[in-house]
Amino acid sequence: MTLPRRTSTALVLSLLALHAAARAAPPPASFRWTSTAPLIAPRADAAGYYGLKDPSVVYADGKYHVFMTTAGEHGWGLATTRFADWRQAGTAPIVTLDKSAIGPGYRAAPQIFYFAPQKLWYLVYQGGDPMYSTTRTLDDPLSWSAPTRFFKTIPAIVKARTGMPEWLDFWNICDDRKCYLFFTDDQGNFFRSETGLADFPSGFGEPVVVMKGDKRGDMFEASNTYKVAGTGKYLTLIEAMGPKGRYFRAWQSAALDGQWEPLSSAPMNLFAGADNVTYDGKAWSEGVSHGEMIRATNDQTLTIDPCKPLRFLYQGLARAGRVDDYIKLPYRLALLTATGRNPISALCRK
Repeated sequence: MTLPRRTSTALVLSLLALHAAARAAPPPASFRWTSTAPLIAPRADAAGYYGLKDPSVVYADGKYHVFMTTAGEHGWGLATTRFADWRQAGTAPIVTLDKSAIGPGYRAAPQIFYFAPQKLWYLVYQGGDPMYSTTRTLDDPLSWSAPTRFFKTIPAIVKARTGMPEWLDFWNICDDRKCYLFFTDDQGNFFRSETGLADFPSGFGEPVVVMKGDKRGDMFEASNTYKVAGTGKYLTLIEAMGPKGRYFRAWQSAALDGQWEPLSSAPMNLFAGADNVTYDGKAWSEGVSHGEMIRATNDQTLTIDPCKPLRFLYQGLARAGRVDDYIKLPYRLALLTATGRNPISALCRK
């Protein structure tokens, strides 16, 4: 049936008014998430592991490539797995990286990205100090280069408190001029160092403290920072500790070297934790710990799309698995998906 012209025009104007009102509405104050059951956990082809932790993920050539820390009988190491669909994550082979030139020994907290100016994949990780390895062949776990340190000498600021280095969970992101190395110290400090885009991975300067928590647990570790596509904004997530377990807080800034302010008006600018996560089935995890957003790109800009449902791959701690030895904590990897509008999706202008 064809509407009368006057009625049709009124309907169009009404819809336009509703659309304008929706865009003008204040952004949501908080996030809500649903979590899968554990998707990646120790199994037969990962014998000797207590837990799998600290995931970093890119999507390339039709597959998700997940890098992670292994916690096992022989200490800490790195491993990778890849699959085309998250339903395959639980059965995809897990390959350790100690047989590559990265070698055995303490390796943890990886971050994976493609540095387009050099056409190289970078794997950033901690080996005490911040280190990196590179490859041109992401599909070949044995192709990674030997570790190289970002800093020739340990910066004075990370030794200032005790005389010993206190830095961990290193995170690289670049804009069109510079590359930045962010990290935390488990003492409530969030640091930044920087170098020119053309100089990367060399030339990082003396780190500075970007933010400081009121208490040690308010800004603890596992920071991760992203460009929010089409907004001129950046997002930083930092893990904190609370009575209900680990959780993530969120900040925003107009520049990677700018001032950070809380993204959410929720208590403690909550991003994801026990208070806003529900589960597909049984609630299995104590809070939300070290994780990473599923990005819209795999390059050094670390871009996320506010117009698509947010997803966050994280390590969860099995509720019945509390042990005294930290390395034996039974961490598993699972996926969060945001539900409803949130402070990031409200930035979408499509």
